[in-house]
Amino acid sequence: MKALKYIAIALGLLVCVSTNAAKRAKKSKKKAVAEKVDTIPMADFSYAYGIAQTNGLKNYLAQRMGVEEAYMADFLAGFDKAELDEADKREKARLAGIEIRQQVENQIVPQVNRQINDSLDLLNRQRFVEGFRAAIAGNATLTSDSAQAVATKQLDYYNSVKMEAKYGQNRRDGEAFLKANAKKDSVVTTKSGLQYKILTAGTGATPTAEQKVKVNYEGRLIDGTVFDSSYKRKQPATFACNQVIKGWTEALTMMPVGSKWEIYIPQDLGYGAREAGKIPPFSTLIFTVELLEIVQ
Repeated sequence: MKALKYIAIALGLLVCVSTNAAKRAKKSKKKAVAEKVDTIPMADFSYAYGIAQTNGLKNYLAQRMGVEEAYMADFLAGFDKAELDEADKREKARLAGIEIRQQVENQIVPQVNRQINDSLDLLNRQRFVEGFRAAIAGNATLTSDSAQAVATKQLDYYNSVKMEAKYGQNRRDGEAFLKANAKKDSVVTTKSGLQYKILTAGTGATPTAEQKVKVNYEGRLIDGTVFDSSYKRKQPATFACNQVIKGWTEALTMMPVGSKWEIYIPQDLGYGAREAGKIPPFSTLIFTVELLEIVQ
């Protein structure tokens, strides 16, 4: 397959050369006398072109395929074979096994360990290799679908544990903030846990979830950090009410046009465990929102 890559590159170059030559020939028709082009026999051209196509090949063989300079004669012996015999096919399979095992050890296992824990190597390498090998050999004790289900469920658990350890304080701080905020005058708490305070009461129509609205807003974290503002951009935002986070959808579909509210969004009605730009996972969000109009 690697050799085919070089052949493809060579063919691509030939097409470019042929295309450019055709363009030059077309232009030359306008001249009284055609330009003289030096030529060499096709055999000589073929030999030179073969040499040209090996530029960088030795580095590629060494760096990407692990073929050392000392074994270049062995590489050429393989290159000179028109077809693989049974011994060659067995050797090719064996070498593929070595390459895949190196990928397992150096790439796959470390990547899974990072998914489980950022700092500890928790995956049992021996059992991982046993499972990997058993699946290839066709004697695994689990079907592929069953193994995938186990792996997905367990990785989700590991991810939740990791996220809780790293960002759980954001959730706890948000819950404490909302609990205290609910006791303040003029703050209303809905069944979902969304909180809002009416700063200006609008008198216009109230949008449905499917309708588009134009709003001005400022978003901040509970520590006061502003992470987004249409006011700073001096450009209101337009979107459908059901194309934003749940807390926004709920608030917008209760606001008459002309309203200005301050809304307090629990993390599960916001971005949850996701990190969204400057918003850390599990963050409670505060928005000042002006509903300017329903876009028809």
